[in-house]
Amino acid sequence: MTDAQETAADTALRTTGGGPPDDDVPANGLPIPLLEPREGVPPVVASEDALAEVIAAFAAGSGPVAVDAERASGYRYGQRAYLVQLRREGAGTALIDPVGCPDLSGLGEALAGTEWILHAATQDLPCLRDIGMLPTSLFDTELAGRLAGFPRVGLGAMVESVLGYALEKGHSAVDWSTRPLPEPWLRYAALDVELLVDLRDALEKELDRQGKLEWARQEFDAIASAPPAPPRKDPWRRTSGMHKVRRRRQMAVVRELWTARDRIAQRRDVSPGKVLSDAAIVEAALALPANVAALSALPGFGHRMGRRQLEQWQAAVDRARALPESELPQPGQQVAGPPPPRAWADKDPVAAARLSAARAAVSALAEELNLPQENLITPDTVRRVCWEPPVPATEESVAAALTGHGARPWQVGLVAPLLVSALAATA
Repeated sequence: MTDAQETAADTALRTTGGGPPDDDVPANGLPIPLLEPREGVPPVVASEDALAEVIAAFAAGSGPVAVDAERASGYRYGQRAYLVQLRREGAGTALIDPVGCPDLSGLGEALAGTEWILHAATQDLPCLRDIGMLPTSLFDTELAGRLAGFPRVGLGAMVESVLGYALEKGHSAVDWSTRPLPEPWLRYAALDVELLVDLRDALEKELDRQGKLEWARQEFDAIASAPPAPPRKDPWRRTSGMHKVRRRRQMAVVRELWTARDRIAQRRDVSPGKVLSDAAIVEAALALPANVAALSALPGFGHRMGRRQLEQWQAAVDRARALPESELPQPGQQVAGPPPPRAWADKDPVAAARLSAARAAVSALAEELNLPQENLITPDTVRRVCWEPPVPATEESVAAALTGHGARPWQVGLVAPLLVSALAATA
């Protein structure tokens, strides 16, 4: 049993904050179902007057604020928030409808300087930023669980193992753009922030016990201060099944169909997959149909698709077929940095040996520290340092290289000596 698992089994930790008191812990050790929020399900805030009341209440509250957001992935275009949940001591729980209240910058300003508690913060921060909410400091309970060595770090698993409660799991993938939102969904949403403060406090104690609290703080600061991700270059290349598409003309078909689909999905505000599946795009690219009849015979373009729809997809195929060779996409996406590791042995056997030694050392340390290897240092950072190591490869120069690639001070202190040894051993 790991330290983290022993801690999870410790009743003292399980009863932190709002967790079940000792006399409520079932004799059989099973988690207690959490069925209702403490103050019941609050009304959905969808007007400026109601929002003003929430802002005043949360500004007057105390301590950190638990924050969550629900999106409609798979149903709507993009990743906008369709419900925002908050909870704070002295303010209770609030459920805010960003459709009725699209600008939450006033709430964000009222919470300036307050620590936000989120679970898997990087998933929710982009959609919260879009409506004017961005934390200056945060505590990510999922990342804290990873650093503490918990084997399962989903919110339900963490609440269950740390606090002894079982959360309902049935509504995570529903269409949150539905209006009005059903009562069971709202209850589920309110319960998602019900115990986040308690979970945060328990995890902070566990990280401190393991000597990892400063590591976590550095990680949280990096997330809070990170700029928005730049637009992805050539997003059409991420079409599922793209590995089957080898010829440049076929790639052009994928690009044209993907672009047409994205334009339609954005206009209709639906998930692109509901307009045309990735599998259908790949089938059309491989077949290069010459006309609507040939297109309609392909999987994904069946009898349910109307003539007008088929014509618009065939038009995209025709555009790709008509492109001159000079305008066809290149086979591989140009990516800055080292080549894929599988190619290292042929391109640079010495670099391949460096990478092998470095990976082994990083893996051994991660296991010793009881945390995922990618949280100790990202594999991409290790690859970049091993492909073009600093010369000479001293602890100072390697530390500077790691920092340049975004590693935090705690990571640099642990990993730099390992990489120096690996680079020296394979010189």
